Amino acid sequence: MRVDKKTITSIAIGGFDGMHMAHQTLFSNLTKNGAIVVIDTGYANLTPKTHREEYTKFPIYYYDLKNIKHLSGREFIELLKEEFPQIRKIVVGFDFCFGANRKDCIQNLKELFGGEVVVINEISINDIPVHSRIIREYVQKGDFSTANTLLGKKYKIHGTQIRGQGLGSKSFVPTINLFVEDFLLPNEGVYATKTIINDHSYFSVTFLGHRTTTDGSYAIETHILDENLTNHTHDIQIKFFEKIRENKKFDSFEALKNQINLDIENVKKYFQQVY
Repeated sequence: MRVDKKTITSIAIGGFDGMHMAHQTLFSNLTKNGAIVVIDTGYANLTPKTHREEYTKFPIYYYDLKNIKHLSGREFIELLKEEFPQIRKIVVGFDFCFGANRKDCIQNLKELFGGEVVVINEISINDIPVHSRIIREYVQKGDFSTANTLLGKKYKIHGTQIRGQGLGSKSFVPTINLFVEDFLLPNEGVYATKTIINDHSYFSVTFLGHRTTTDGSYAIETHILDENLTNHTHDIQIKFFEKIRENKKFDSFEALKNQINLDIENVKKYFQQVY
């Protein structure tokens, strides 16, 4: 969504990777004609690039850090005032710093801006501070119970369907193989997930890791429960709910097949308990 910058009366400034619960608290302090200013470092991997836009009603404007990092704090605020001439309110987190070498922080912002500055204190959930860097750690460990709580939603990745080994539908169960870039991936293992294809959500089992029993290559494969979907589509999304088990090597195809069937039953039981 794009809105004329001249109509914007308040902005929230930050990196906003994850669009998590603390970020949403910032956004709740915006005015009706508010907007989000993303300082994009290029390292966002929870909600990279424009994927942030799925999680807010406010328009988002992106500023590449490489293009503004030379600006002093005063020059940065003057740039914002020039581009958003109606802003009367800026919302930031408690640890916000800006300007060349992050030299300026909250007090400087208040002095340089001259309008209303709202500073959101650190947000914690279950005594865990809500920060993107902390959420990344839980995602990488496959602890989606905690990661999803801090996010305020299910962690989701986007991928493109690619051709797999061809063993799934022949020897095991049909899977959709994905190529994923930009998004942070959890550690190797089997997960209870939902796979979204053409805006339709399906219960699924997703494997991420090296196929140690077959060709040894790294793969992201998702099996739709009680469906046989093979259609190729550009954008496939996977929501992560729970880690079922670690990745491991099996002595035979038969042992692997038995484990896959057990994984499917365990995921079905999980979703029966959740829903």
